[in-house]
Amino acid sequence: MAGTAPIIVIKKKGGHAGHHGGAWKVAYADFVTAMMALFIVLWLMNSSKQIQEAVGGYFKDPTGTAKQVGSDMVGAGENFVVNKDNMEDLKEQLQQAIKAVPNFDKLKNHIDMTVTNEGLRIELSESEKGTFFDSGSAKISTDGEEILNTLGAELGKLTNTIAMEGHTDSKPYAAGRNYGNWELSSDRANAARRLMQRNGIREDQVTQVRGFADQRLRKKDDPLDSSNRRISLIVQYLSKPAQTPEVAGAEKVAEKVANKVDEKLGENADQKPAEVKADAPGAAAEKTAPAAANKKKD
Repeated sequence: MAGTAPIIVIKKKGGHAGHHGGAWKVAYADFVTAMMALFIVLWLMNSSKQIQEAVGGYFKDPTGTAKQVGSDMVGAGENFVVNKDNMEDLKEQLQQAIKAVPNFDKLKNHIDMTVTNEGLRIELSESEKGTFFDSGSAKISTDGEEILNTLGAELGKLTNTIAMEGHTDSKPYAAGRNYGNWELSSDRANAARRLMQRNGIREDQVTQVRGFADQRLRKKDDPLDSSNRRISLIVQYLSKPAQTPEVAGAEKVAEKVANKVDEKLGENADQKPAEVKADAPGAAAEKTAPAAANKKKD
């Protein structure tokens, strides 16, 4: 059949398989995160110790309570921080400590501990004949020394500051004396400070010594009552230390890194690699088979 047209067979070679979906994006995100963490570590290795502690504290406790990076005081390993959350624990600890004091049963009704907005207030009130101080004097009694020494040993373990107050009743001194309730209240607070600083608390731990005379009566309806004569020790809450710009910047960097890591981890968990559907090598040729058959018929 000379006039028959030649049969043309078209063969298509199988090209590169289809695209791989978004799997490469996940791998690339992991790589970028790892590189960012590497550069943060290299930066921290050349940073000051304070910055390292600030960044480390953020990752240990992102809520912010670890931003207090400690103190430079000797024996800091034995010190602990008292705040509004655990002030009741300090109260119980002190109550247990003073039970070992001789004559505690006789003194316990004159010792009062109360958690206030200012801190833990410890009040040692006097009896009619005197309990912790000699009557009308700033001389500390034997029982007063025992109690103050025990409290000083316990409070000296804290990083918290302490304020001391002296109070009197409204009974005035004899006329003509150059000494009154103002002097007595201040002298008693200072006497307690000196004794406690010799037996536990640090020189820089006492921030205030106040003498109020009879201006803050315990029993206002009975200004001559002996319980108005007292000294008060206030274990103050720790104020948040002022941050240097360097430390504040370090904490911001740590926060950004932590957020970035959390974001990437969330993406990795939510994003599933797209299914890759690669055609078989002979698939393209099979697709052309019907066309070739049609050509033969024609």
